[in-house]
Amino acid sequence: MKNSRKSWLRKRLKITLIFLLVLGLLLVGFATYTVRQSFPQESGTIQIPELKAEVTIQRDKWGIPHIYAANSHDLFMAQGYIHAQDRFWQMDFWRHIGSGRLSEMFGSSQVDTDKYLRTMGWARIAQQEIQEINAEMKAYLEAYADGVNAYLAEHQGSALSLEYAVLKFLNPGYKPEPWQILHSLTWGKVMAYDLGRNFESEIERAILLKTLNPNQVEELFPPYPQDLPVILPEFQQGEEAGEGRDNIEVLLNSPDVLPALESITKPMIALEQLIGPTGIGIGSNNWVISGQRTTTGKPILANDPHLGVQIPSIWYEVALHCTPKNAECPYNVSGFSFAGMIGVIIGHSDRIAWGVTNVQSDVMDLYIEKINSKNPNQYEVNGKWVDMQLVQETIQVAGSQPIMQTVRYTRHGPILSDVSPNLKQFKPSQPLELPQNYAVALRWTALEPSKLAYTVPQFNRAQNWQEFRTAASNYDVPAQNLVYADIDGNIGYQMPGKIPIRTKGDGRYPVPGWTDEYEWQGYIDFEKLPKSFNPPQGYIATANNLVMREYPYLITADWVYGYRAKRIVEMISQQTQPISLKDVQRIQGDDRNLNAQTLVPLLKSITVDTPRLQAAQKLLRDWNLQLGITSPAAALFEVFWKHLLADTFHDQLPEKYFPNGGDRWYAVVANLVKQPNSSWWDNRNTPKVENRDQILRQSFTKAVDELERIQSKDPKNWNWGKLHTITFRNATLGKSGVAPIEALFNRGAFATSGNGETVNANRWRANKSFEVTDIPSLRMIVDLGNLDNSVAIHTPGQSGHAFHRHYNDMLDPWRKIEYYQMLWESKNVTANTTATLRLIPKLPEKGFGSAI
Repeated sequence: MKNSRKSWLRKRLKITLIFLLVLGLLLVGFATYTVRQSFPQESGTIQIPELKAEVTIQRDKWGIPHIYAANSHDLFMAQGYIHAQDRFWQMDFWRHIGSGRLSEMFGSSQVDTDKYLRTMGWARIAQQEIQEINAEMKAYLEAYADGVNAYLAEHQGSALSLEYAVLKFLNPGYKPEPWQILHSLTWGKVMAYDLGRNFESEIERAILLKTLNPNQVEELFPPYPQDLPVILPEFQQGEEAGEGRDNIEVLLNSPDVLPALESITKPMIALEQLIGPTGIGIGSNNWVISGQRTTTGKPILANDPHLGVQIPSIWYEVALHCTPKNAECPYNVSGFSFAGMIGVIIGHSDRIAWGVTNVQSDVMDLYIEKINSKNPNQYEVNGKWVDMQLVQETIQVAGSQPIMQTVRYTRHGPILSDVSPNLKQFKPSQPLELPQNYAVALRWTALEPSKLAYTVPQFNRAQNWQEFRTAASNYDVPAQNLVYADIDGNIGYQMPGKIPIRTKGDGRYPVPGWTDEYEWQGYIDFEKLPKSFNPPQGYIATANNLVMREYPYLITADWVYGYRAKRIVEMISQQTQPISLKDVQRIQGDDRNLNAQTLVPLLKSITVDTPRLQAAQKLLRDWNLQLGITSPAAALFEVFWKHLLADTFHDQLPEKYFPNGGDRWYAVVANLVKQPNSSWWDNRNTPKVENRDQILRQSFTKAVDELERIQSKDPKNWNWGKLHTITFRNATLGKSGVAPIEALFNRGAFATSGNGETVNANRWRANKSFEVTDIPSLRMIVDLGNLDNSVAIHTPGQSGHAFHRHYNDMLDPWRKIEYYQMLWESKNVTANTTATLRLIPKLPEKGFGSAI
C-alpha cells in the first residue's frame, strides 16, 4: 500500500512538474512572441498603397536605413513608413504631448499636464500653419503621413510596440488614430519648449527678491565673464552685448504677485517628468574647422546636441537618396531625423554639412495683467478694460468623463497662472496701486505661426552658403547657432530665429502688462542677425555661449557661460599640427573640468591636519583635471563641489532654487573665491561668521567623509563612474513606479565620465543626485574631403522596440567615445548592408471578370 502511494505521489509530482515546465515554456513563448511580433520586417518585399514606384531600403549593422526612391513623394512616404516601423510608440506619445491629449492615453493622472499644454495651445497654432502651408510642403507632409498610416493599417496593438500590450491593461479601449500633418507640425513646438523656457529664470529672479536684495540676486546671475570666449571673436570690441539690466523695481514694489509666479512652475515640473529635463542648463556643442587647419585640406564639422536622457533615442539616423537626384527630387542627404517629422535635422548632403546648438535666446516674457474684479474675463490696457479671448477646450480622459477647460488669452498670450491649482488672490501693492486681481500671461515667439517645417527640406537640398542661409531664414523658433561647411572648402555661421525688440526692459523680470511700456516692437531682421563666413581664425565654435561682444540688439542677458566653449577653442587653437578626425573625436570626448582649474589650487593650499584628509588632498596634487570614469580625484572633486554649494548657499536660498552646480554656478563661485570674506560664505545658521577657507575645508572634509562611507576608506579606490551613473528610462511606462514594467523598458545604470560643463557633457545636478540627467544625445563628425570618412554615434540605439538587437547596442560605444562610419556612397552602403527591404506599389485588386 505504501509503495503504491509513493508511486502515485511520484507520478503526480512528475505530472505537476511537466505541467509547470510546459506552462513556463508557453509563458516564455507567449512573452517572446509578444515582444518579437512588433519587430519590423527588414528584408523582403512589402506592398504599399499610393506608392508611385519601387523604393529600396538598405539597413546596415546598426539598423540605420538608407532609403533610395525615384521621387520626393515616395522618399518621404518611405521615411514615414520606416519611422513607424521602428518608433511608433514614441511618435504616438509625442503627438499626444504636442496636442495636450495625454489623458486619452494615460487617464486622469495627466489632466493637469494636458490643461497646461492646452493653455500653451500648440495644436491650435499648428492648425493655423496648415492653413498657410505651401503646396510642396503640404505634399511632403501628406506623403509622410501616408507612409505612417500604411504601416498602421497592417499593425495594431502589441504588433505596433510592446508598450501597447502593457497599455491594454491600463486603458483597454485605446487605439492609435491615423497620423496627420498636425502631428508632424506640433513636433517643432515641443522641441521649442524643450530648448526654451527662459521664463523660469524670470520667475526665479523674482522669487529670490523676496528674501535677497537686488545686488545679491545679481551676484547669482553674473554677467558673461571677460575671460570666456565668444562665438564670433572677429567682432569682439566695445560693450558687452545684451548686458542692459533693469526692471527689478517692478517686482520689488509688488511682492504679492510672487505666489502666482511660484504656482506656474508646478505644471512645468510635471511635463519635465515626461519629456526629460528641459530649458535652462541644457546645451550643445558644435564647431567647424577650415581646411587650412585640417589634415584633409577640407573642412571638418562636428556637432553634439545635449538633451535629456531617454530611451528610445530622441534621434533616428537615416539617409535619404533620390535616384536620380533631379529638380523634382533634389535630395541626397544623411544624418539625424526626428521620428514624426520629414527629412534630416542635423547632417550632410552631397554638397554641404550643418550642425546646430541652442542660442537660448530670451524669447519668452511674463506679463502681469490687471484683471477686472467685476469681470474676470477682462484685463486692463492703457486704463481701459478689454475683453479676453476665450477658447473652450474638451479634454478626453481614459476611464473617466471629459473635462471642460476655458483658456483665457490677453494680447500677450495665454494666462499661465490659470493652469495652477493654487492661484491666489493678492493684496494690493501700494507703490503700484494694483487692484486685487492678477494674472500672469506668457508672450513667446513659439505661440505664433512658424515656418520651421520649411527649413528642414530646404537645408536638405541646399547646395551652397546662399541657399543654406535662405533656408535658415525660416528657422524662426527656436533660435539656433548654425555652423556650416561645404565641399568647396567654405565654413560659416548663422544665427536664425525670431528675436524680439523690446520697447523697454531686458526680459529678465516679469513686467506690467497694463501699459504699452514693455511691448515688443517686432523682431530683429534676419539680415541683421549675427553671421560669419570664412572667418580669419579658420574655425567657428559654439557651445551656447555669447555670440559677440558688440551687438546693437538684445538677444539674451543670460547666456550659457562659455566653459565648454573655452575648452573647445583651446584644443583647436593650441593645436600646432593639422587637425585630424581623430583629434576632433578627442575634443568631443574631453572631460577636463575648468571649475577644478579654479578651485583645486585653493584646495591644495588649505591646511588639513589629519592623515586621511592629507591623503585625499594628495590625490588632487597629481590630478590632470579630467573627470574620467575610474578617477578617484574626479570623485573627490565632484563630491566636494556638491558640498561646497550646499555649505555656501543652502542657508540663504529657497530649497527649490538650491544650486544645481551648472555653468552659472561656476561663474558665481569663480567671482566669490576672489572675495574671501563675502557674506555668502557665512552660514547664517551658526553664531560665528565663516569665511571662504573655513567653508572650503568644511566641504572638503564632508566629501572625504561621504566617499569613505559609500566607497572605500582608501582614497585610491574611489571611483567617479560608480557615483556618476546613467539610466535610460522610457518616458512613459519606464517611469510607472511598477518595477516589473520598468524593467521591461529601462536600461541601466551605467558608469559615465564628465559632467555638465565638460565638452563630453554628462550633466548631474548638485541639488538632486549624481545621476546623469542630460547627455550628448548624438555625436557627429563630417569630413567634407571624403563624406564616407564621416563618423557618428547616438544613444542608446536606433530601435524603439524593447529587446530588439538595436534597442541599446550603441550604448557602450557611446560611453567609450567610439563611433561608426556614416555610410555614404551607394557601393559602400551596399558592401555594409545586412538587410534589404523593397517597398513596391500595391496594384489595385482586379474585379470579377477582369482580364488576367
